[in-house]
Amino acid sequence: MPHCGEPLLLTNLLCSDAGLGQRMQSGLVKRREFITLLGGAAALPCVARAQQPAKETTMPTVGFLGPASAAGFVSYVDAFRQGLGATGFVEGKTVAVEYRWADNQLDRLPALAAELVARPVAVIATGSATAAALAAKAATSTIPIVFAVGADPLKFGLVASMNRPGGNVTGVSFLANTLVAKQLQLLQGLSPASGMIGVLVNPGNPNAASDSAMVQAAATSLRLQVHVVRAVAEDDLDAAFDDFRRVQATAVLVFPDALFIDVRGRLSELAIRHKLPVLYPDRTFVEAGGLMGYGSSRTDAYREAGMYVGRILRGEKPADLPVIQSSKFELVINLKTAKVLGLDLPPTLLALADEVIE
Repeated sequence: MPHCGEPLLLTNLLCSDAGLGQRMQSGLVKRREFITLLGGAAALPCVARAQQPAKETTMPTVGFLGPASAAGFVSYVDAFRQGLGATGFVEGKTVAVEYRWADNQLDRLPALAAELVARPVAVIATGSATAAALAAKAATSTIPIVFAVGADPLKFGLVASMNRPGGNVTGVSFLANTLVAKQLQLLQGLSPASGMIGVLVNPGNPNAASDSAMVQAAATSLRLQVHVVRAVAEDDLDAAFDDFRRVQATAVLVFPDALFIDVRGRLSELAIRHKLPVLYPDRTFVEAGGLMGYGSSRTDAYREAGMYVGRILRGEKPADLPVIQSSKFELVINLKTAKVLGLDLPPTLLALADEVIE
């Protein structure tokens, strides 16, 4: 490629002064005029250099490891994107996101996590399931991981400390598994003479055993009886509700689990069919037709997880970012569903609600 001062510069000069070109062709340009013009042109920018293409900037890629299906997590992923946006990252413009969904087959999580590590991605975000966070942690000790879980991160060894996580993992805990006593009290408030409370749990969830023990202890302190029923797939739900009817459960508590998030519409249908009041772990179930939801805001948790991912992309270290613990809890009630169930909700319960869906 020609350098400044070589024939390219002369060509540019001639193109910029059409009169000069004509006079040169007719032999009318004086030697002094030509030297003066050529000397002034030396101060012009080098066109060849200016026309070199700018180097492309590669967008960072984030991996998102979901335990359920994409369809069931739309509102959570939207909140995650909002968090990324708050730190200046817009999916498809300034950051790419690679999604991997286990479709409620938790045994697929390790292989999906390994795919993201091999990609490789700059950060891995994991959604809702403790199993997803554990799979990501087992797959890499170097790529930063940001989780959003309802369990205790310390209990499962995800972090060394809540304030100083250490290692490559941090995130948000929305404390879904610590609210059992309060949830049973709310169900008890539906009818002071509450008998058996049914409990729906997924035994494939790493929290299943401890959650079951926790609900038994809480029920004993409240002088309630509980009947735990297990479901590992959507096909198990019909039999589960038949079981609740068999033991004459007066209400049902659904434990937090990615499977139940995915099939929340189906759960609402079964509850109405069996005329059973059901309390769910968060508002998304109520928005899908469930009666009541009590828990921390998961959309807030995913938004905060997205912000942590953005901060890490900008250079912060997960080891220095304390685990965020949700402090906002909400009770949401669906009055339309209550009417379908034939329930006359106590005024005291309605007064406790943060939101009532008409």
